[in-house]
Amino acid sequence: MTFSEAIKSGFSLINKRWQLVVVQVVTMLINCLAVFILVGIPVVIAFIALGMDIAGLTDTKDILGQFSNPSELFTKYLGLVLIVISSILIYILVATTIWLYVLGGSAGFIGRSILDPSLKFSMRAFFSEAGKIFFPLIWFFLLIGLVYIAVTIIICLIAAGIAAIVTIAKTQDSTLALFLGIFFSMIGVLVSLSIILFTLALTMYGIAGIFFKGEGSFNSLKGALKFIWNKHYAFWLYVLLLAGYFIVSFILMLITYPLNMIPIVGAIISLPIQVMTYAVQSYLGLVIIAVIFIYYFDSEVKKEVAVPETVEEVSAEGSTGVKYISDPQDHVQEETPPERDEKEQA
Repeated sequence: MTFSEAIKSGFSLINKRWQLVVVQVVTMLINCLAVFILVGIPVVIAFIALGMDIAGLTDTKDILGQFSNPSELFTKYLGLVLIVISSILIYILVATTIWLYVLGGSAGFIGRSILDPSLKFSMRAFFSEAGKIFFPLIWFFLLIGLVYIAVTIIICLIAAGIAAIVTIAKTQDSTLALFLGIFFSMIGVLVSLSIILFTLALTMYGIAGIFFKGEGSFNSLKGALKFIWNKHYAFWLYVLLLAGYFIVSFILMLITYPLNMIPIVGAIISLPIQVMTYAVQSYLGLVIIAVIFIYYFDSEVKKEVAVPETVEEVSAEGSTGVKYISDPQDHVQEETPPERDEKEQA
């Protein structure tokens, strides 16, 4: 399958199931409401309890003046500070759980739609797919989180190495130090960017492996690594999709940013535009998932399902199973001899 075919199929799949975009937007609104309930209200209560005039905090200097002595403030109002910190942590936990659940439902429904192109969107099917893939996704993201930590350490080591080389070069020649600084900085940026992009691609293809192969987190990560290593074009497909996503997001930002500069009216106008911007970004994000899933299925899974002399059955729930065609003679029962029938009747 070519890149253009995969991208075209991905857009077609999401266009036919546009309700997934609505689910993403509603999830965003729920998270915004959760910020107000879980973080905003406790912070306001804490400010009032601390004796701060919220209406008077219109200047940055006034806000900084309230925290002129943070150690004394922390010691005096330790309980309220802990409540605020706890509310922030609870919000992060709730928002992450909701995001993983919606991601699981979206990815699962997209994968199910690839197996059954006639499948129509329904919230029941969405929640069913989310429930199936939710816990595997949690373990997978915990594992991939360790990978991201390792990537961060590697990038920090690269930056430290470049800084050490430039420092040594400065003791020899300033011109050489300038050249080495620019050269190794460019090399470091390219290497770090490549590692980050490879890790993101690994995450996407790992999620595809969780759905299509039903593997655990470690096997999915290992399978995704093997898939990208053997089919390096899969990595470049993800880079192409991600580049398109950032280009469109940048254009949308250029359109909406000037509106925020207009007092009062700009804030009112920019609010629905921000929602529309998030809807477009969610749409593109779902298209990326669909394209990656389609390419992974065609390159990795389809050859395993397409076994000779088999027929593929699709159940009412959209699940696909492979039924082997056996010899009809195996199912023919031997007829009862006439003599035996006469004895039984007697």
